[in-house]
Amino acid sequence: MTVLRTALRYVGWALSRIWLVIGLLVLWELLTRSREDPFFPPPSEIVPELREIWFSGPADHFFLTSKAINDFTPSLAHIFVGWLAASFFGIVLGVAVGRSRAISEYLNPLIEFGRAIPPPTLIPFFIIVFKIADPMYIAVIIFGVIWPVLLNTIDGARTVDSVQLDTAKVFGITGWQRLWKVILPAASPKIFAGLRLSLSLAVILMVISELIGAASGIGEHLVNAQQSFQLPSMWAGILLLSILGLLLNGVFVLVERRVLSWHRGAQRLES
Repeated sequence: MTVLRTALRYVGWALSRIWLVIGLLVLWELLTRSREDPFFPPPSEIVPELREIWFSGPADHFFLTSKAINDFTPSLAHIFVGWLAASFFGIVLGVAVGRSRAISEYLNPLIEFGRAIPPPTLIPFFIIVFKIADPMYIAVIIFGVIWPVLLNTIDGARTVDSVQLDTAKVFGITGWQRLWKVILPAASPKIFAGLRLSLSLAVILMVISELIGAASGIGEHLVNAQQSFQLPSMWAGILLLSILGLLLNGVFVLVERRVLSWHRGAQRLES
């Protein structure tokens, strides 16, 4: 009985969080079935199309088709290379700007100027510089996602509690030790907030950049499906992107909770 109660509790917990999604899918199905608009196929047509295109492969390949491998490999590579590079440079530069008034005075005008430029408008520039190749797609992602990381890191590094810094100084913690043991841990909640937002933006910019001249990738699939009027296939690509974003966000949240467990503990003690 204990096992049954535990299982029922988990089922109830899951249903309490996905009932709205289920309701929206049912509503979507009913509305599209009633309208019979070829541009808006129902989920009952989109989901089988998604499975057929990407997840009907052999079991020894985790049910991935050859098209799935051809599409996922470049798209995921663009996302992670661009996001990791932007995260590294955003954190390093953010800490420098946040902790140095001189660097902040020099770079703040450039930061404000750069963050105001919509990343898609620079795609023609990146095409001229890098041609239509992987570096171009990665450059678009880096430029677009660095700003949330940079700005959150600046704010986090700038607002480190002075009591913590004074205490570290009393105990002889200076230089690099102060950076690793005081500044970065204190700024990490805001840094992780920027990283989480930038990861979602990386998915969006991956698609936008791959819409232009890509030979493979999820964005290339969307363009080809739209141009050939394979609308269920196009919607399957859109659904795939939403699932990808959901999975990436879920994994990131798990990592964030593990890394910042000390922060939540400190908040509970303060409350």
